[in-house]
Amino acid sequence: MSRFLAWAALSLVAGVSGQDRDEVRPARVEAEWPYRPIAARGRSRTIDDFINARLVASGLKPAPAAARRTLIRRATFDLTGLPPTPEQVDAFLGDRSPGAWRNLIERLLASPRYGERWGRHWLDVVRYADTGGYSNDFERPNAWRYRDYVIRCFTSDKPYDQFIREQIAGDEIDPAGADAVLATGFLRAGPWEHTAMSVEAVTRQVYLDDVTHATATVFLGLTLGCARCHDHKFDPIPTRDYYRMQAIFATTEFARPRVPFQPHENTAGLAAGRERLQAIVARTSAAMKRFERNQDSLSPAEYEEFKLHQKHMQLYRESLDRFEPKAFAVSSGPLDGSTDGGPNLRYPKRADYRPAGVHILPGGNILSPGEKVEPGVLEALARFGGYPSPEIPSTVSGRRAALARWIASPNNPLTARVMVNRIWQYHIGRGIAADANNFGRMGRRPSHPELLDWLAAYFIEQRWSVKAMHRAIMLSEAYQRDSTHPDMSAVRTRDPDNALLAYYSPRRVEAEVLRDSILAVSGELSLEAGGPGVFPQISDEAAGQPLHRMGSLAPAYRASPEKRLRNRRTIYTFQQRSLVDPMIDVFNGPSLDLSCERRDASTTPSQAFALFNSRFAHDMGLAMASRIERQEAAAPARIDLAFRLAYGRRPSTAELSRSLAHLEKLAAYHRTAPPPPKPVRQPVAHVITSELTGETFRFVQPEDPAPYEENLDPSQVSAETRALADLALVLLNSSEFVYIY
Repeated sequence: MSRFLAWAALSLVAGVSGQDRDEVRPARVEAEWPYRPIAARGRSRTIDDFINARLVASGLKPAPAAARRTLIRRATFDLTGLPPTPEQVDAFLGDRSPGAWRNLIERLLASPRYGERWGRHWLDVVRYADTGGYSNDFERPNAWRYRDYVIRCFTSDKPYDQFIREQIAGDEIDPAGADAVLATGFLRAGPWEHTAMSVEAVTRQVYLDDVTHATATVFLGLTLGCARCHDHKFDPIPTRDYYRMQAIFATTEFARPRVPFQPHENTAGLAAGRERLQAIVARTSAAMKRFERNQDSLSPAEYEEFKLHQKHMQLYRESLDRFEPKAFAVSSGPLDGSTDGGPNLRYPKRADYRPAGVHILPGGNILSPGEKVEPGVLEALARFGGYPSPEIPSTVSGRRAALARWIASPNNPLTARVMVNRIWQYHIGRGIAADANNFGRMGRRPSHPELLDWLAAYFIEQRWSVKAMHRAIMLSEAYQRDSTHPDMSAVRTRDPDNALLAYYSPRRVEAEVLRDSILAVSGELSLEAGGPGVFPQISDEAAGQPLHRMGSLAPAYRASPEKRLRNRRTIYTFQQRSLVDPMIDVFNGPSLDLSCERRDASTTPSQAFALFNSRFAHDMGLAMASRIERQEAAAPARIDLAFRLAYGRRPSTAELSRSLAHLEKLAAYHRTAPPPPKPVRQPVAHVITSELTGETFRFVQPEDPAPYEENLDPSQVSAETRALADLALVLLNSSEFVYIY
């Protein structure tokens, strides 16, 4: 009974208004650490001073430094998301100068691959996708320009405070700046849909809740969702503050303005992409005309096919916008002629626009609005950290700009802490505060709070340079430690999670890194950067599954016809919420609907099917074998190169001996078991149930008009090549290939 009374009392406290909250719930001093000013004490100290002090206090010694071969692989994956080439490994091992490690870091930071690697981390957090999600999952044809903006910002080391301001209010701060407008795609990154059956006010409220929560989570490391319905039960965030912050976005409207392509954007493939899609449109139009000529005498099956072509035509016409100089953006108030709410959402003319007021919604119920609120920010930062709240204008324009300046200020105690914690996590595998999106009471407390503040202060001193943080972390002893410890039993007893960093925790590479690495070592990776998303090779089962749009079948998935397109880095692939590449999915790819603060690393049987049995894995193993054969003639040299490509090292004597025996055995097998003939690509057929009659109809999806460039097939190579491909497949499936040590 006492437990029930305690729960009831807590519920009553949580449900009171923000005005009365202080009287009924005392401040939890321990819980408010993230709101307090950043302590910049001990500026002469280093990262290792903080780490080693905790180790000494725990009676632990740090592991020795890792081998140089391990370090170049670790650093190259961390900063580029790709394995080092054999030539790069040899060059680093041969450089015995005192500055070799620092020089390696600088070379990797200057690589164009760096922005692709770290841009992916940011896209995880903001939930980037090229489609809107929900039942129809409509395309966002210009979203790719936001993705490329993010990559450019990391590549150029744009100051993080400017990066924040542009994404929250670029259109208000610099309306003539192309990148500033493109940056506001952040405010639309979450899933969204409005259809003819949607209630406009509900759709709008869903968006406002989403953008309010996302902004606080991404930049401030706070979860505001609880405060939508009632005062936060754990953090000092009253419902009033939630809706005051939401009121900042009350004038934010969707826009798709024309923004000229910039010299730094990749437009080389736009003409060809447009031509290919226009050919599909022309073919679909011709099919519709064939039915239109006999409109009065169509059979039920013919009518269903005609209706399908109509739906497809709508989707294709929207997709053609990929190649137009438009931005997936927002504006303060609607932009005449450039609004982007979809055909079912009507906007008033800009001159007639009056923003709706924002009211507290008790229980989050839009049908029971409470007190009206004015735009404002979270008062907890002023209350616990002395960081004053800004005056937010009530005008149509300027609200987000004021919010952006407040978030991006060096005096905001949360902003720098949250970002350096994210950077630390991606290098070390775990944040100093382990819940990177939740610095509130329900998030785990920092393992090294003084170090977190030291890093935050250093970040600000370095003018918000992300690359400066990479240098500081990677030059530390903590980062360079071996992944094994001479007294592992003691470490596991006293620090089972390695939170004190006595050694470097090994971790599996992310799904995209795994795919990109397979392409790289096979010699098939295309390094073309930027532009509209491409469509990679995925499993036949996933490509052939029926997808629905607007109550009908969507066009079938079509991989990009040219290898140079479908074999580009995964960050440049089309991110479709309703159809994720199975290889990315099974290896714990990010959610495209929820902010992904940290990738999981589960182990499941389906991963073996993707990495060992899939057509992609076998095709790349064969491509790797073909690459090796072109470079080396003798079997021992081929094995040596295979190990250097996959692992960055040469095989041991035992490994070489076993590999030679394996090749010989498999070559003999393949001589007696020739591969089947090259398979013929089959058309995709789907079955649909009519909405009108309930009858089922079979529909053969049209083929891509562009010729498909096939991968190398086993029937085209010798038994020896197929044997080498089998060995390559084994290497690509090993822990040494998929883990960073």
